[in-house]
Amino acid sequence: MANILYGVNGEGAGHSTRAKEVISHLQDKGHNVRVVSFDRGLTNLSKSFDVTEIYGFRMAYVNNRVRYKRTFAKNLITAPSAMKSSAHLMRLADEWGTQLVVTDFEPLSCHVGHHKRLQIIAIDNQHSLTNTDIPCPRHCARDMAAAKLLVRLMTPRANAYLVTSFFPARSRRSNTFVFPPILRQEVLDTKPWEDDNVLVYVTSPSADLAKLLSKVRCRFVAYGFGQDGQQGNILFKKPGLEEFLRDLAGCKAVIANTGFSLVSEALYLGKPYLAVPVKHQFEQILNAYHLEKTSYGVYWKDLNKERVESFLFNLPEYADHLKSYPRQGNGALLSKLDELIATYVPSVAREPYSHDAART
Repeated sequence: MANILYGVNGEGAGHSTRAKEVISHLQDKGHNVRVVSFDRGLTNLSKSFDVTEIYGFRMAYVNNRVRYKRTFAKNLITAPSAMKSSAHLMRLADEWGTQLVVTDFEPLSCHVGHHKRLQIIAIDNQHSLTNTDIPCPRHCARDMAAAKLLVRLMTPRANAYLVTSFFPARSRRSNTFVFPPILRQEVLDTKPWEDDNVLVYVTSPSADLAKLLSKVRCRFVAYGFGQDGQQGNILFKKPGLEEFLRDLAGCKAVIANTGFSLVSEALYLGKPYLAVPVKHQFEQILNAYHLEKTSYGVYWKDLNKERVESFLFNLPEYADHLKSYPRQGNGALLSKLDELIATYVPSVAREPYSHDAART
């Protein structure tokens, strides 16, 4: 058994839904896992685990667009809180007898690991940008440079990187291992069907997108707009994981921001995807680029009524490509994680990974 500090980025729901599966696996293996997170990560994970709140670095969004100056100003103002939280986490790591750090793109836990000279395992999709060979859109060179810098600063010098990707990516570092996306057990257990709705999701309210979709002859179920209720052809809903998954499983297509977890879940369930990446957030632009490159959906830099209608018209073509999407469970990554823990914490006995139905 190992004493593990597990840091989870709290921005958005993707990090926490992924971490829930990994933490559950670690606990099933008998490890003592101490979870730290913030914002939505804290809220989501607290339903299943004892989670300690820490400071979190946050991006600033306005009308579905990253605002870098606001992001810098917001985090600069709260820098004293970050330092205080880091010092508190240092003390807790000692009290917990921490032997290993696992981080899902969460910097404070990584910092503690370096300070305490502990082994660090990073599990995320962001390091596909810096640690693998993948094609990138050339028209976004400035955003790509900013994204690479951010990735390098968030969780630097981990001993191992377990990188997830829904598109082909080849590792170019000996300590980097590429796996299919980690999916929620609820998604793995879900059998998709198709009704006449298109699911819409945005990270922050976008009045422009709502206005555009109101002009398209189609029924939409929309999340993230800060509204609730029917307005014309759009049924607005407030966030709710269970109801969202039902709508995702039953929709005929998805129009949404391109956060990694939502894209991965939609593709696994066979849903064609119209990508609306958050502007200047290169990770989402990269995901959108590869959605189109793999023919699982489409991406236009500027969206209009005709392009939405074109996407809807071509749904059968995207659905046909999705039939060959490689659908795998979480077993390969979890097995590698077990192997690394046994290597980094000598007191942990090596045990063969059991590919039981509950975790694959």
